[in-house]
Amino acid sequence: MNEALQKSLTLIFLILLGIFLKAKYKNKDMVGGIKEMVLTVALPSTIFIALMKIPLDSTLAMVPLITVVFNFFLYFLIPPILGFFNIDKNSSRGRTIKMLMPSLAPGLSCFPFVAEFLGEKSLALAAMADVGNKFFVLIFLYIIALNMFLEINKNENANAWTKVKSLLMSMVKEPINSIMIVAIVLLVFNVSYKSLPTLITDIFDKTSAMMTPLILLFIGLAVELKQSQKRVIVSLLFFRAGISILFSALLITLLGINDPTLMLLALVVPLSSASFWPFAHISAFNLKEDKLDITKEKRTFDIEFAVLILAFSLPFSSGLILGILSFGTFFAHSSTMIYMGIGMIAISVIPIFINKLSLRFSNTIAKN
Repeated sequence: MNEALQKSLTLIFLILLGIFLKAKYKNKDMVGGIKEMVLTVALPSTIFIALMKIPLDSTLAMVPLITVVFNFFLYFLIPPILGFFNIDKNSSRGRTIKMLMPSLAPGLSCFPFVAEFLGEKSLALAAMADVGNKFFVLIFLYIIALNMFLEINKNENANAWTKVKSLLMSMVKEPINSIMIVAIVLLVFNVSYKSLPTLITDIFDKTSAMMTPLILLFIGLAVELKQSQKRVIVSLLFFRAGISILFSALLITLLGINDPTLMLLALVVPLSSASFWPFAHISAFNLKEDKLDITKEKRTFDIEFAVLILAFSLPFSSGLILGILSFGTFFAHSSTMIYMGIGMIAISVIPIFINKLSLRFSNTIAKN
C-alpha cells in the first residue's frame, strides 16, 4: 500500500474512532479535558521539539508577519461579500462572521497533519505562523469586538487598554507560547535538543507522541452534522477556503517558493479552522448583554451562530488539509492551487446564484 495512503487511512480511522466514542463521551467537560490536554501538554511538547531541531534563522521573523497579512486580507474581504450570501454585514450574524472567519486555529486542525506529512521543520514554521495569528485574534479582534459592542450599547463604558494588557499577559502565559519563548531563548544560546539532558528529552518525546492521536480523537468527538443553518455555513467555509488557496498561490508566486514542502505548508496553514479566541470575545460581550437584559434580536453577536461555525469549521478544515496532504506533491503547484481555489469558490457561490435566479424567475412568472 502507498505510504501516504496508509498514513491517511490511519489518521482517518482515528477520527472515526472519535466519532464512534461520541455517544459514550457526551459529557462536554470530558471532551474539553481532551482539548486541554492537547493544548497544555501534547502540542507544546511537539512544538518545542520541532523548534529545537531547526537552526535559528532571521527569516523565521517573516512568518508571523505573513500570517497577520493573511488575517487582515480575510478581515477586509469577507464583509463585502456577505450580501451575496443574504447576510447583512451590520447584523449580529454578520458581525459574528466578521470576527470568526479571518481567524485561524492551526493547533487543532493543521499541526497534527503537518507533523505527520511535512516533518518537524514545517511544524516549527507553522508554529511561528501561529504567533502572528495570535496577535491578530487576541488583540485586534478584541478591540474590534469592543467597538462593535459600544456601537450597539452606546451607554456602556469599557477600559480597552486594561483588557488588552490582560490579553497580552494571557498570550505570554499560554503553554504553547511560553514553550516557544523558552525554545527560542535556548537556541539563541546555542543549546540544541540533543544537548539537553536525556530525562528532559524523554519527557518531551513521550508527551509529544500523544498529540496526533488526541487531536484526531477530539476532531471526531467535536464533529457536528445535524445542525440547522448548515447550508450557509458550509458555503461560507468553501468560499473562505477558496480565497485562502488563491492567497497561498499568490504568496508562493511572489516569494518564488519552489520547495514542494514549503508550498504545501503555505497552502494548508491558511486553511486552518476558525479560532476559539474570537468566540471567547463574543461570549464575554454576550455575557455583558445578559446582565443588561438585551433581547436576542438587538445583541452585538449571534452566539448560537458562532457555535455552529466552530462546530463545522473544525472537521471541514481538518478533512480538507488531510485530503490535500494525502496526495503528496500533487497540489504543490501554483496552477493547481489556482484551479482548486476557483473551484471551491464556485462550489460556494453557484448554488446560491442558481437559487437567486430561480427565485427571480418565479417572481417574474407570478407577476405575469
